[in-house]
Amino acid sequence: MEEVKSDVILSGYIITFLLGLPANLLAFYAFTVKIRKKPTPTDILLLNLTVSDLVFLLFLPLKMYEAANNMHWDLPEFLCSITSFVFFSTIYTSSLLLMTVSVVRYIGVAFPITYHQVHKPVYAMVASTIVWLFSAAHCSIVFIVQHHPGISSGNKTVCYEGFTDEQLYVLLKVRLGFFFSLCFIPLLVCIFCYLSCIWILYTRPRISHGQKRKAIGMALGTLAVFLVCVLPYNISHVTGFLDGNSPHWRYYTLLLSTFNTCLDPIIFYFSSSEFRNTTKIPISKILVLKQDPAALQRESTKDDLSIEDEM
Repeated sequence: MEEVKSDVILSGYIITFLLGLPANLLAFYAFTVKIRKKPTPTDILLLNLTVSDLVFLLFLPLKMYEAANNMHWDLPEFLCSITSFVFFSTIYTSSLLLMTVSVVRYIGVAFPITYHQVHKPVYAMVASTIVWLFSAAHCSIVFIVQHHPGISSGNKTVCYEGFTDEQLYVLLKVRLGFFFSLCFIPLLVCIFCYLSCIWILYTRPRISHGQKRKAIGMALGTLAVFLVCVLPYNISHVTGFLDGNSPHWRYYTLLLSTFNTCLDPIIFYFSSSEFRNTTKIPISKILVLKQDPAALQRESTKDDLSIEDEM
């Protein structure tokens, strides 16, 4: 661990904790209030994103202690396993939730009629549950690598590092799978959904230039967060697989992923209403026009993207 500058890691963790905890607590309060009044799929997904970030931040002091101890672990071994599991699973839960939010927003912009007809919070609850289970199942590799009698290193001085050849043989392949299933595919989905949203917004003539710029800026900002905070750490999985080792610089890219917890509440708290009603057709109108699909289509065209109401 001599190659890793623990003071840099500790400073990054402290900044993330001090900025991220109050921001996510505020976002958690805001989303719970909104959901109590009128739950929407987007708000439910964003609440889950906030919960994921909060769980991550609550375990971050243990990683801060590790960094302050020059990256050595002298706490009970079970805390190492639990902390590592929570640390990585919440990071990937966030990336999958980012993908899910982008899909919901794309459907809302590209297919407004369909969106309002299936606009049920239960779907968001099911999607959130699947995301949590999917990321947890993948990150259970932490317990296997740490405690499987056939590959466990028995090294108690570091936490989830100092891997044996047997551990690396399993871990590097699993990490490569993480890159594709938990990062690359969600990133492609986000890029498609948000670029499609940008194109649709740009080509709708009834939206003012200012409103287009706000919505497009929010979409590009979300993509930027994914590219800057999520992608670099996952690239370390690819290089580690190719080199046959766990690169020490992955600690520094992991700092970007941790800092994502500070950016999530800023972006999604202020963007939830902006994208939620980009294709707003009042529910009352849908109920009245439900028996007349042609009229509903005309109403959708007339309303276009009424983001002026929300932004």
